[in-house]
Amino acid sequence: MQIRDSEGTEDLALNMAPMIDIVFLLLIFFMVSTTFVDREKQMDIELPLAQSGENPEREPDEVVINVARDGRIYLGKSELPQDDLLASLEHTARQDPETPVTIRGHREAFHEHVVAVMDTCRRAGLTNLGIMTDDL
Repeated sequence: MQIRDSEGTEDLALNMAPMIDIVFLLLIFFMVSTTFVDREKQMDIELPLAQSGENPEREPDEVVINVARDGRIYLGKSELPQDDLLASLEHTARQDPETPVTIRGHREAFHEHVVAVMDTCRRAGLTNLGIMTDDL
């Protein structure tokens, strides 16, 4: 029987370099994924204030329509005239009529413009509407 003496053995050590690499990559991933800015928030839209508003979770299939101060309508980041908005919403309603629609109207926009967007949603067949506000 062969017995090893303690002089010839190396100390076993855990190699930390791969673990540090993985943790570093995870850190980068989470930093990048949490710093994406919502496209809607990049627009210069000041929402009206409300005390009783809720902050619901955003759904993945949610449609967000922005109404600018001057009445221009944006679906996502692209500006649309009323007729094109109707066609796009009709397409969405054909896929799922319960698709949630959130309207972000500038606080100084005419009420008429926001109501026109709500009417367009209704004519397209979408009835799950919400108005976004800021907290006081």
